[in-house]
Amino acid sequence: MSTRRPKILSIVGARPQFVKLAPLSRELRKHFHEVIVHTGQHYDPALSDQFFKDLDIPQPDHHLGVGSASHAVQTAGMLEGIEKRLLAEKPDLVIVFGDTNSTLAGALAAARGPCPAVHIEAGLRSFNRRMPEEINRIVADHICDHLFAPTANALRQLQREGLGERSILTGDIMADALLDNLGKARRQSGILEELELKEDSFYLLTLHRPANVDHRERLESVLGALETLDRPVIWPIHPRANKMVNRFGLQLPAGLQIIPPCGYLDFLRLECAADKILTDSGGIQKEAYILQKPCLTLRRETEWTETVRAGWNRLLEPGDPDFGRIVGESAPPDSHPDLFGKDVARQMTAAIQKILHSPGVGR
Repeated sequence: MSTRRPKILSIVGARPQFVKLAPLSRELRKHFHEVIVHTGQHYDPALSDQFFKDLDIPQPDHHLGVGSASHAVQTAGMLEGIEKRLLAEKPDLVIVFGDTNSTLAGALAAARGPCPAVHIEAGLRSFNRRMPEEINRIVADHICDHLFAPTANALRQLQREGLGERSILTGDIMADALLDNLGKARRQSGILEELELKEDSFYLLTLHRPANVDHRERLESVLGALETLDRPVIWPIHPRANKMVNRFGLQLPAGLQIIPPCGYLDFLRLECAADKILTDSGGIQKEAYILQKPCLTLRRETEWTETVRAGWNRLLEPGDPDFGRIVGESAPPDSHPDLFGKDVARQMTAAIQKILHSPGVGR
């Protein structure tokens, strides 16, 4: 007689969530029946299909195909689609990841359901409520039943907000993803040869946040700052940024090489080979730290304050008159504390087993 395995619904929709899902999904499937719902928030094949292939993630059981739209329209479409899947699948637990509209929609839909929800990467705060991601993560933390904090600082923030009883420190699942795929990226990716790049000969740029790319003056300031750098810059351009560069008709600096969005293994290889990384992404700040690469964050604030305190990350405004000198002279310290943990997928899976075996686990 077979025993029913508890069913878990994992909700993802954007590149960072695919990366987080990969190691966790492998561990979850040893113990549970996992169903993957892809909202379609990232729909470009290089930001979606290629990641599933590179990371050996099972194909989504449900693809909502929401695509690009305004915050309200996109979130509403996701909510409708996720609610239908929750009613049809009747999971024992829902997992949401990070801080995107997919996170918000998944948390809101699960909050009305009969089963508990887990928020992975809980407790992050930039304290800038103009960022959509900040609102998404605050709402998800306050309506999800269980909160998995990636760092001690994130756990302390949850405790300050009165959420300590439902929070645990698990470490950051992206550490598992990076360590799992470093060797594979070095063996399989040929992007350095394709672009004729040598190790430590270039800077790597990522840029996608509306505050940086949706306003002509701001985007011009970023591009102008890149002209002051002492090395070529490789920019795997996000579709949103590409659209805005073309819309504004902006001139690109001579030392900037734009390439299409990369799959995970190619991008990881570029990160490993870059001299420094310039980004406005929260996830890339973490990846840079784990890979022991100096990072310049092109924002006024960061959720990952630990990386700044450790000396491996620096906040830098593109309009800073010393932009080029600061980037060129940035050097990491001798120490590199373990901020994000190890064997995180196993720790998360053990915590989920404990949740599902607790009496009265449903709402």
